Amino acid sequence: MLQDIPTPTRHQPQSCVLETERLRLRKPMLADVKAIARLANDRQVALNTRRLPHPYRQDDAADYIKALAASGHDTAFLIELDYQPIGMVAIDWRNPAAPELGYWLGVDYWGLGFATEAARAVIDFAFEEFDIAQVVAGARVANPASRNVLEKCGFQWTGVELHRFEALGGSTPVDRFRLSRGVWSSLKSWNATTRHAS
Repeated sequence: MLQDIPTPTRHQPQSCVLETERLRLRKPMLADVKAIARLANDRQVALNTRRLPHPYRQDDAADYIKALAASGHDTAFLIELDYQPIGMVAIDWRNPAAPELGYWLGVDYWGLGFATEAARAVIDFAFEEFDIAQVVAGARVANPASRNVLEKCGFQWTGVELHRFEALGGSTPVDRFRLSRGVWSSLKSWNATTRHAS
Protein backbone atom coordinates (compact mmCIF):
# COMPACT_ATOMS: atom_id res chain seq x y z
CA MET A 1 0.00 0.00 0.00
CA LEU A 2 1.11 3.58 -0.51
CA GLN A 3 2.26 5.57 2.50
CA ASP A 4 3.13 9.30 2.45
CA ILE A 5 3.97 9.40 -1.25
CA PRO A 6 4.05 12.86 -2.85
CA THR A 7 2.12 13.19 -6.08
CA PRO A 8 3.60 15.09 -9.06
CA THR A 9 1.76 18.17 -10.25
CA ARG A 10 -1.37 17.38 -12.19
CA HIS A 11 -2.81 19.27 -15.12
CA GLN A 12 -6.08 19.45 -13.14
CA PRO A 13 -5.59 19.43 -9.36
CA GLN A 14 -9.08 18.43 -8.25
CA SER A 15 -9.91 14.92 -7.11
CA CYS A 16 -12.16 12.93 -9.36
CA VAL A 17 -14.32 9.87 -9.73
CA LEU A 18 -13.52 7.45 -12.54
CA GLU A 19 -16.33 5.40 -14.05
CA THR A 20 -16.03 2.33 -16.26
CA GLU A 21 -18.64 0.06 -17.77
CA ARG A 22 -19.20 -1.75 -14.46
CA LEU A 23 -17.12 0.04 -11.85
CA ARG A 24 -16.81 3.32 -9.99
CA LEU A 25 -13.40 4.41 -8.69
CA ARG A 26 -13.20 7.09 -6.03
CA LYS A 27 -11.02 8.42 -3.25
CA PRO A 28 -11.12 6.18 -0.15
CA MET A 29 -12.49 7.78 3.02
CA LEU A 30 -12.48 6.90 6.71
CA ALA A 31 -16.05 5.68 6.29
CA ASP A 32 -14.57 2.89 4.12
CA VAL A 33 -12.25 1.51 6.83
CA LYS A 34 -14.40 -1.49 7.76
CA ALA A 35 -15.01 -2.50 4.16
CA ILE A 36 -11.34 -2.16 3.17
CA ALA A 37 -10.17 -4.14 6.20
CA ARG A 38 -12.73 -6.89 5.56
CA LEU A 39 -11.59 -7.28 1.94
CA ALA A 40 -7.85 -6.98 2.59
CA ASN A 41 -7.76 -9.24 5.64
CA ASP A 42 -7.40 -12.38 3.55
CA ARG A 43 -4.09 -14.19 3.30
CA GLN A 44 -4.65 -14.91 -0.39
CA VAL A 45 -4.83 -11.16 -1.05
CA ALA A 46 -1.85 -10.29 1.14
CA LEU A 47 0.40 -12.94 -0.38
CA ASN A 48 0.05 -11.30 -3.80
CA THR A 49 0.47 -7.70 -2.62
CA ARG A 50 3.87 -6.42 -1.54
CA ARG A 51 2.88 -3.98 1.19
CA LEU A 52 -0.29 -5.46 2.70
CA PRO A 53 0.38 -6.98 6.12
CA HIS A 54 -1.52 -10.02 7.31
CA PRO A 55 -3.65 -9.87 9.31
CA TYR A 56 -4.92 -6.55 7.96
CA ARG A 57 -6.92 -4.69 10.60
CA GLN A 58 -9.18 -1.65 10.61
CA ASP A 59 -6.34 0.38 12.15
CA ASP A 60 -4.18 -0.47 9.12
CA ALA A 61 -6.89 0.79 6.77
CA ALA A 62 -7.42 3.95 8.83
CA ASP A 63 -3.67 4.68 8.89
CA TYR A 64 -3.48 4.23 5.12
CA ILE A 65 -6.39 6.58 4.43
CA LYS A 66 -5.02 9.21 6.84
CA ALA A 67 -1.61 9.01 5.16
CA LEU A 68 -3.23 9.52 1.76
CA ALA A 69 -5.14 12.57 3.04
CA ALA A 70 -2.04 14.07 4.68
CA SER A 71 0.05 13.70 1.53
CA GLY A 72 -2.58 15.11 -0.81
CA HIS A 73 -2.23 11.90 -2.83
CA ASP A 74 -5.06 11.63 -5.36
CA THR A 75 -4.12 8.63 -7.46
CA ALA A 76 -5.38 5.97 -5.03
CA PHE A 77 -8.89 4.75 -5.71
CA LEU A 78 -11.39 2.55 -3.95
CA ILE A 79 -13.00 0.24 -6.52
CA GLU A 80 -16.78 -0.04 -6.20
CA LEU A 81 -19.23 -2.41 -7.87
CA ASP A 82 -22.83 -1.26 -7.46
CA TYR A 83 -21.52 1.19 -4.85
CA GLN A 84 -20.01 -1.64 -2.78
CA PRO A 85 -16.21 -1.66 -2.25
CA ILE A 86 -14.42 -4.58 -3.88
CA GLY A 87 -10.74 -3.52 -3.81
CA MET A 88 -8.17 -0.80 -4.42
CA VAL A 89 -6.09 0.46 -7.33
CA ALA A 90 -3.37 3.12 -7.17
CA ILE A 91 -0.33 4.71 -8.74
CA ASP A 92 2.72 4.70 -6.45
CA TRP A 93 5.02 7.69 -6.96
CA ARG A 94 8.05 6.50 -4.94
CA ASN A 95 10.00 6.73 -8.20
CA PRO A 96 8.50 9.71 -10.10
CA ALA A 97 10.31 8.67 -13.30
CA ALA A 98 8.66 5.25 -13.15
CA PRO A 99 5.34 5.48 -11.27
CA GLU A 100 4.02 2.02 -10.42
CA LEU A 101 0.53 0.64 -10.84
CA GLY A 102 -0.74 -1.51 -7.99
CA TYR A 103 -4.10 -3.14 -7.34
CA TRP A 104 -5.86 -5.78 -5.31
CA LEU A 105 -9.39 -7.17 -5.15
CA GLY A 106 -11.30 -9.09 -2.52
CA VAL A 107 -11.12 -12.82 -3.31
CA ASP A 108 -14.84 -13.02 -4.14
CA TYR A 109 -14.20 -10.68 -7.10
CA TRP A 110 -11.27 -12.51 -8.70
CA GLY A 111 -11.52 -13.85 -12.23
CA LEU A 112 -14.33 -11.54 -13.38
CA GLY A 113 -12.29 -8.93 -15.28
CA PHE A 114 -12.66 -6.23 -12.61
CA ALA A 115 -8.91 -5.81 -12.05
CA THR A 116 -8.30 -5.24 -15.76
CA GLU A 117 -11.19 -2.78 -15.99
CA ALA A 118 -10.02 -0.78 -12.96
CA ALA A 119 -6.37 -0.86 -14.02
CA ARG A 120 -7.18 0.47 -17.50
CA ALA A 121 -9.14 3.36 -16.01
CA VAL A 122 -6.29 4.40 -13.74
CA ILE A 123 -3.68 3.98 -16.49
CA ASP A 124 -5.76 6.26 -18.73
CA PHE A 125 -6.07 8.74 -15.89
CA ALA A 126 -2.33 8.71 -15.16
CA PHE A 127 -1.26 9.29 -18.76
CA GLU A 128 -3.91 11.94 -19.37
CA GLU A 129 -3.31 13.91 -16.17
CA PHE A 130 0.45 13.60 -15.62
CA ASP A 131 3.47 14.31 -17.76
CA ILE A 132 4.96 10.82 -17.49
CA ALA A 133 6.67 8.65 -20.09
CA GLN A 134 5.80 5.28 -18.59
CA VAL A 135 4.03 3.29 -15.92
CA VAL A 136 5.60 0.18 -14.43
CA ALA A 137 4.05 -2.74 -12.58
CA GLY A 138 4.86 -6.13 -11.14
CA ALA A 139 3.23 -9.47 -10.45
CA ARG A 140 4.49 -12.42 -8.45
CA VAL A 141 5.81 -15.13 -10.71
CA ALA A 142 3.39 -17.41 -8.83
CA ASN A 143 0.43 -15.17 -9.75
CA PRO A 144 -0.35 -15.70 -13.46
CA ALA A 145 -3.76 -14.01 -13.11
CA SER A 146 -2.13 -10.68 -12.23
CA ARG A 147 0.36 -11.07 -15.04
CA ASN A 148 -2.58 -11.62 -17.40
CA VAL A 149 -4.19 -8.36 -16.20
CA LEU A 150 -1.03 -6.41 -16.99
CA GLU A 151 -0.62 -7.99 -20.42
CA LYS A 152 -4.25 -7.20 -21.30
CA CYS A 153 -3.53 -3.58 -20.36
CA GLY A 154 -0.61 -3.46 -22.81
CA PHE A 155 2.30 -3.87 -20.38
CA GLN A 156 5.44 -5.49 -21.75
CA TRP A 157 7.58 -7.85 -19.70
CA THR A 158 11.01 -6.47 -18.74
CA GLY A 159 12.46 -9.19 -16.51
CA VAL A 160 12.30 -10.77 -13.07
CA GLU A 161 13.36 -9.15 -9.79
CA LEU A 162 13.23 -10.18 -6.15
CA HIS A 163 10.89 -8.09 -4.01
CA ARG A 164 10.01 -8.30 -0.35
CA PHE A 165 6.40 -9.12 0.50
CA GLU A 166 5.18 -8.00 3.91
CA ALA A 167 2.84 -10.97 4.44
CA LEU A 168 5.53 -13.46 3.39
CA GLY A 169 8.13 -11.93 5.66
CA GLY A 170 10.67 -12.36 2.88
CA SER A 171 11.43 -11.90 -0.80
CA THR A 172 10.00 -13.71 -3.80
CA PRO A 173 10.45 -13.47 -7.60
CA VAL A 174 8.34 -10.81 -9.34
CA ASP A 175 7.74 -10.40 -13.07
CA ARG A 176 8.34 -6.75 -13.94
CA PHE A 177 6.44 -4.89 -16.67
CA ARG A 178 6.51 -1.52 -18.40
CA LEU A 179 3.86 0.41 -20.35
CA SER A 180 5.17 3.37 -22.33
CA ARG A 181 3.09 6.37 -23.28
CA GLY A 182 3.62 5.48 -26.96
CA VAL A 183 2.24 1.95 -26.55
CA TRP A 184 -0.67 3.26 -24.49
CA SER A 185 -1.48 5.86 -27.19
CA SER A 186 -1.35 3.20 -29.91
CA LEU A 187 -3.65 0.89 -27.95
CA LYS A 188 -6.10 3.75 -27.30
CA SER A 189 -6.16 4.61 -31.01
CA TRP A 190 -6.60 0.97 -32.02
CA ASN A 191 -9.42 0.44 -29.51
CA ALA A 192 -11.19 3.60 -30.66
CA THR A 193 -10.89 2.55 -34.32
CA THR A 194 -12.15 -0.95 -33.51
CA ARG A 195 -15.18 0.41 -31.63
CA HIS A 196 -15.96 2.84 -34.44
CA ALA A 197 -15.69 0.09 -37.08
CA SER A 198 -18.11 -2.15 -35.20
